[in-house]
Amino acid sequence: MGVEIIGVDHVYIAVRDPTRSEQFYDRVMDVLGFPKIRSTIAGDPHVHYYNRHFGFSLRPARPGTPDHDPYAPGLHHFCFRVLDEAAVDRAARELRSAGVDATDPRYYPEYAADYYATFFSDPDGVRLEITNFRERRRKRMYDWDAERKR
Repeated sequence: MGVEIIGVDHVYIAVRDPTRSEQFYDRVMDVLGFPKIRSTIAGDPHVHYYNRHFGFSLRPARPGTPDHDPYAPGLHHFCFRVLDEAAVDRAARELRSAGVDATDPRYYPEYAADYYATFFSDPDGVRLEITNFRERRRKRMYDWDAERKR
């Protein structure tokens, strides 16, 4: 059966300009309700944003490494889930008010009939998304134990 994963603990990204990225993520994470803490790990300054579900950490990229390309092997994008379409709308509006270039939220039926999202990118080109808690995902979450017993 395997080991059950109970959640995502953290996302850890390397950034080219730590000051610029911290300013960007301060705005994004403030909208999403993530407090910030700082630490030093292996001599490098880190910034961590946490809520009760998981953490999002920034560290300086190594000098001379290539820029992020979402279509190269590696991370394509990271998606935050909110409760419903109204929360996506509110997040996009607040992100724009904070100076983040978030897209107008809309449905993406090519992904799922009720897929509703806004997209934006961080200063290093890492693509970020906020989407609603879709019906299929809700059903899978709430019916998980019953489905596994069949």
